[in-house]
Amino acid sequence: MSESWTLLKLLDWTTEYFSGKGIDNPRLDAQLLLAHVLRVDRVGLYLNFDRPLTSAELDIIRPLVQRRGQREPLQYLTGRTEFWSLEFEVTPAVLIPRADTEILVEEALSRAGEQGCLLDVGTGSGAIVVSLAAELPGWRMTGLDISSEALVVAARNVARHNVAEQVDLQQGDLAHLPAGRYDLIVSNPPYIAQAEWDGLMPEVRCYEPRAALLAAENGLACYKKLAAQAVAHLRPGGWLLVEIGHQQAEAVRALFAAAGLKDIFVRQDYADQPRVVGGCLK
Repeated sequence: MSESWTLLKLLDWTTEYFSGKGIDNPRLDAQLLLAHVLRVDRVGLYLNFDRPLTSAELDIIRPLVQRRGQREPLQYLTGRTEFWSLEFEVTPAVLIPRADTEILVEEALSRAGEQGCLLDVGTGSGAIVVSLAAELPGWRMTGLDISSEALVVAARNVARHNVAEQVDLQQGDLAHLPAGRYDLIVSNPPYIAQAEWDGLMPEVRCYEPRAALLAAENGLACYKKLAAQAVAHLRPGGWLLVEIGHQQAEAVRALFAAAGLKDIFVRQDYADQPRVVGGCLK
């Protein structure tokens, strides 16, 4: 990368480099990475294709391209991602929110009245609780996470979206939920079984926080803990809603039934895979 490189030439080179590293959507990743460094949107890239890049810009871009080529997630390189049409800060201390998790937000919203109390278990970046707080101004919400580093990120996202008066962040283990009763308990808990670990994409396996991904008992340990506590922590008529792996629907449904929850359902995502299981305390 020399100073004679134009933006278009660098974009083409980076796309080819990413493609050779096995990265999905290499052109899009190249666009987003360059747009981040140059502080423009993707349209701004196309309007400046012929502009030569400065040595200072190349010095910033070069290590980022190398890191992405090593399969470090783009979101960690840019420090942000979009979820529920909102921008969230992300760091390696938290999982990167995925569009599939928006199904959990949809299900929570469909069961929420004008006022209530909600608990987000394993809040991570705060994407779920902040998105719900933005949609439900009359609700009080708690985001729980065992990681103090994750809670620092979540606090910044709470502040970014002006929901600090609604959202209380607490450090704690999902094996012991905060005292009180809630109208909604939502969670995207660890649910990857150890047997699945080696098959994960390098972006996930090598960079995202292992503790937020892996769960014992073939990926079901966290669901067992949450279901067992539901009766003590839900108000009558309240719902426990969890994201699941695509092979876990029947096992989680059975755990919810054994815990005494009713009206249990499984919601598919937009790829027609089981994504959310919910149950109600009658």
